[in-house]
Amino acid sequence: MILDVVKVLVPAIITFAIGIAIAPILARFLYKHKMWKKTARNDGLGDKNGTPIFNKLHKEREVSTPRMGGIIIWASVLFAIFLIWFVSLMFPSDISEKFNFLSRNQTWLPFFTLIAASLVGLIDDILQVRGKGGYVAGGLSLWKRILVVLSIGAVGGWWFYFKLDTSSIAIPFDGFLDIGWLFIPFFMLVMLALFSSGIIDGIDGLSGGVMASIFAAYAGIAFFNNQIDLAAFSAALVGGILAFLWFNIPPARFYMSETGMLGLTTTLTVVAFLTKEVFLLPLIAFPLTITTLSDILQICSKKWRGKKIFLIAPIHHHFEAKGWPPYKVTMRYWVISVIFAVFGMIIALIS
Repeated sequence: MILDVVKVLVPAIITFAIGIAIAPILARFLYKHKMWKKTARNDGLGDKNGTPIFNKLHKEREVSTPRMGGIIIWASVLFAIFLIWFVSLMFPSDISEKFNFLSRNQTWLPFFTLIAASLVGLIDDILQVRGKGGYVAGGLSLWKRILVVLSIGAVGGWWFYFKLDTSSIAIPFDGFLDIGWLFIPFFMLVMLALFSSGIIDGIDGLSGGVMASIFAAYAGIAFFNNQIDLAAFSAALVGGILAFLWFNIPPARFYMSETGMLGLTTTLTVVAFLTKEVFLLPLIAFPLTITTLSDILQICSKKWRGKKIFLIAPIHHHFEAKGWPPYKVTMRYWVISVIFAVFGMIIALIS
């Protein structure tokens, strides 16, 4: 038991240390090469009038703060996994083998998803900083990103169904529901829904604090499910996210952007399904849920009612527009995130 706890906590410490070490190097590179948008967003999603409120709030920072800070997260996890694997290979022993958490049935898929999606996000970020503005700012179009997410989701769903022989999901307090081959499209749908929540990366420190709480909750759930390798992997992500957050608190040195959020949201989908607690995902990831819903409600209201519900969507920008300082929005989101993550974890453990 004690050794399992150590196995989960050590990767978090390693990824945090690696992230802290590489962040200044990355920051110097990003600033030297001016890796930020050259023109602020000027067209709103579903809004022909553009984004005047957003530009008032964020225009200056958007064209002077580098993107691609998410590299810290997946790079630190990549280095940590390689380091622990290399040690177990070069110095074989019961202890070194115990600490190697790269396993076929628990961590191969989330690790592959993290790296694949993060690299796609990195490509999108590079295209954006070389673009000429607009909602996508020269990056991959929304439909191309959706296609990528669905493709990753299809591979992930196929792996679950055919390789891991998984076709059921847990219903809180009601056992398991076997959905057969529908597991694959359901998996793809959940991944797409989480992808849409990536818009939470809009205020300094916001996305990092929220994602750290969510992955910490799933690390706890995986641990009590005796999925120790998965718990260690999730904890490693938390360490990487906290290292990023160290440099992302106001004023942010860089933004997480697509290379961070795309990797994290797709990986979160895999982790949620591996623990079979996907139905608790909207609760554990409540800030992501309300972020996506606020955007959907805003778009639908403008289309069907001809007027907005929020001053600006997603809702965290609405609070800014109401006069809340960005740090107040961020810190209150952190509090809410921790509360709902703990609440969801408790339900997962007692159900």
